[in-house]
Amino acid sequence: MKNSFRKKPLSLLLGEMDGEHRLNRILGPVALTGLGVGAIIGTGIFVLIGVAAHDKAGPAVTLSFAIAALACIFAALCYAEFASMVPVAGSAYTYAYATLGELFAWIIGWDLILEYGVASATVAHGWSKYFQDFIGIFGIGIPKLFSNAPLDFDPDTGLMSLTGAWFDLPAVLIALAVTVVLVKGIKESARFNAGMVLVKVAIVLLVIVLGARYVNPANWTPFAPFGYSGLSVFGHTVLGEPGLGGAPVGVLAGAAMIFFAYIGFDAISTHAEEARNPQRDIPIAIISSLVICSILYIAVAAVVTGMVPYNQISIDAPVSNAFMQVGIGWAQLLISLGAITGITSVLLVMMLSQPRIFLAMARDGLLPKSFFASIHEKFRTPWKSTILTGFFVALLGGLLPLRLLAELVNIGTLFAFVVVCSAVLIMRKTNPEAERPFKAPLVPFVPLAGIFTCLLLMFSLPAENWLRLIVWLLLGFVIYFFYGRKHSALNAIKP
Repeated sequence: MKNSFRKKPLSLLLGEMDGEHRLNRILGPVALTGLGVGAIIGTGIFVLIGVAAHDKAGPAVTLSFAIAALACIFAALCYAEFASMVPVAGSAYTYAYATLGELFAWIIGWDLILEYGVASATVAHGWSKYFQDFIGIFGIGIPKLFSNAPLDFDPDTGLMSLTGAWFDLPAVLIALAVTVVLVKGIKESARFNAGMVLVKVAIVLLVIVLGARYVNPANWTPFAPFGYSGLSVFGHTVLGEPGLGGAPVGVLAGAAMIFFAYIGFDAISTHAEEARNPQRDIPIAIISSLVICSILYIAVAAVVTGMVPYNQISIDAPVSNAFMQVGIGWAQLLISLGAITGITSVLLVMMLSQPRIFLAMARDGLLPKSFFASIHEKFRTPWKSTILTGFFVALLGGLLPLRLLAELVNIGTLFAFVVVCSAVLIMRKTNPEAERPFKAPLVPFVPLAGIFTCLLLMFSLPAENWLRLIVWLLLGFVIYFFYGRKHSALNAIKP
């Protein structure tokens, strides 16, 4: 057990930037910010607004976005400090290895695999709904057997039900198509993403400017029909009233659900090894993308809840459906097209990030290096793990419902943020002399505030999410103790 808590020296981490498993450094600050905006803007605006407003917070979902953004700002500053110190692939996994030890690094790495995989499946599901909404304008439909996941979750009863479908075919196809793009290379992926980002930002601005003309202030009353709290501890509501199915509802519960929409800045840190000047560019990209997207999120949430009563907002395609309800059919066409483009870029960045986590863990021997650290000779991408990720995302996106996927990924993301904020405190204490091109301000306040706000949102999620997270982590422990610990690269280093 003593070996399970050994830490990876910073010198060893920095030495990984050379060698056969190295990635290409070709991304500048604009491309990195584009990846962040590409990962953030999309699902939160075009999909999760509907679920959070309808089921959790009502018009007060604007406050939910603000609270989630605040928690992210604290975590983002901590991510930026670490990314500037250790500009290699791996994100929170790498930071945990340097500060908390191998076992904690494995836990957070295994958690990140869940986070990015399920996040991608959530996005694929949302893409499918907007794609079907788009082709429906032209009278084209997907056969019912292939139009939805076979299961759905009813928040009123807390039970699963059958939809009558076999699987969500569009979600499966988009996951496989994005996989092909990702295998081709990071430069091609970044260019593809940049084009989609321009389109979706233009559509978001259109939603804000045009939708503001159709806002009815009466739709904002009552502003917080589910209350301003929604704090629970392992499913037992301690502030506010529980919903019909027993799950927490209110502004905090809404923030816990839509927190998923902000995880794009987390994805930026996984590409530190592909940045030309990571010590400068990664912090710039993380902070700028988060600020830009937070402003746009809050504005869109205010407009959509002002256009349509919160209990009439569509769950699957809330923004385009809101314009349809106020009689702007041509805008519905543009918004659906923009949503498809925007959500595609989110999916691309999420699926781009997971193989980098696999790569970092395989370099350390915790996963089989021959598979997960295999870099394509021509494209210089972790192609085998990218293909595996694509099939995993297609499977989950085709079979599981949106509500279940969204809440499952949030608890994993929040857990990762808590670890990173904690790691900054530890590293400041244990390695005060280490070079920090970017330093998080107001330490210890910022990391402590990040830990507190993220834990607050974690406790605002339904108890089932804790159970699923624990089951996933237990499975990870089995793999670590039977494979990872025995094959760790640190075994070759003499104490």
